[in-house]
Formats: sequence, structure tokens, C-alpha cells
Amino acid sequence: MTSLRLPSPAIQPGIPETSPASSLRNLGHLPHLALTAIGQDRPGIVAALTGVLLEHDLNIEDSQATILRGHFSIVLIVAAPEGLDRGRLRDELARAGDEIGLEAIILQDLGELDPRAPEPSHVLTVYGVDHPGIVHTTTRTLAAARVDITDLNTRLVEDDGEEPLYALMMEVSLPDGASAESLEEALRAVGQSEGVEVTLQPLEEG
Repeated sequence: MTSLRLPSPAIQPGIPETSPASSLRNLGHLPHLALTAIGQDRPGIVAALTGVLLEHDLNIEDSQATILRGHFSIVLIVAAPEGLDRGRLRDELARAGDEIGLEAIILQDLGELDPRAPEPSHVLTVYGVDHPGIVHTTTRTLAAARVDITDLNTRLVEDDGEEPLYALMMEVSLPDGASAESLEEALRAVGQSEGVEVTLQPLEEG
């Protein structure tokens, strides 16, 4: 099955070259914001959004972007300089969004960040005829086993004259002391109830 990993984000973390260094010192102590945007895919979306962020001396620390059913979606975590005018920032983001045809832009403050992200240990794939409930049943089983999802991708595969097939791939982190064999047994029940193929494999290192 073709890999379903999201494409690498177009934005790389780092301090904008034109931003005053004094406004971006001690990034770990500055407030952080989350920016989420979605709209019909077209060139220039990332450039428009990041141009506004740069004007306000915001530093992009993490980002993820992809195209979902013809719509471009992006999430960015940014460090905000002291004295940021959030109202003006929202207005300018909305104006930029209108100019490039975005359907939604959300900007919100984040609480304290934890840089200690869980390390994925296994890859879980689910594949079968599309129907409601595949994602929920699978993730409910993972939650019951205290398994942390670190990455999730889905894809609907449609061929003329054939039933649509649904593909789900997740990178997961098993809790300390958890048995992969026990999780596989629980996931077999998911496969039987949903009529899908479920595979759990160790994540290759390197």
C-alpha cells in the first residue's frame, strides 16, 4: 500500500532574518499561539500567511500542512513577541485570507508547551471498504490501551465502478510495559467488527 505520510511542511522553523533579535530572545518564555487555516488549494497560501506573521515578528516553531480533498490545510505553532497586538494580527490575517480565498482562519493562545513529545514505537495501518466508524472504533481501542497517537493520516481511494476503499495509517506510542501482542489482539476485534485489515508493526528506526 502506498505510504500515506503527510508531505513535509513547506515552512521550516527558525528566526526570520528580518526580525529584530531582541524581540525573539528567550523564546521558551514567550507566549505561543496556534494558527489554523484551510481553503481551496492554490499557490501562495503559505506565503500570504507567513508574510503577515513576519510583519508582527512572530517566530514559527512547528508547522504541518497538507491537501485534504482539494483543500489546503495548515497548522502553525508560533512564538509571539512581547506586546503583540492580537487584534491587529487577527484583522490582517483575515484580510490576507479573504484575498487568497481561505474559508477559515483561527488564531488562539496556547497554554504552557511541553517539548517532550512521545516517541512513536509502532505503525498501525487499517484498510478496507469505506464506511462510517473506522476511525472511531480504531482510536477508541487505542485509547482504552492508553496508546498515544503521534501521527494520523487517512485517504479515501476511489476507482470508477468500485466501492471506495478507506486507508488509515497512524504512528503510535505504546505506554511503558505495554505488550504489542495484547494490542494486536484488541485490534483484531476491530478488524472483525469493521470488516477491515488491521496491521501493527514496529516502527523502523533510522
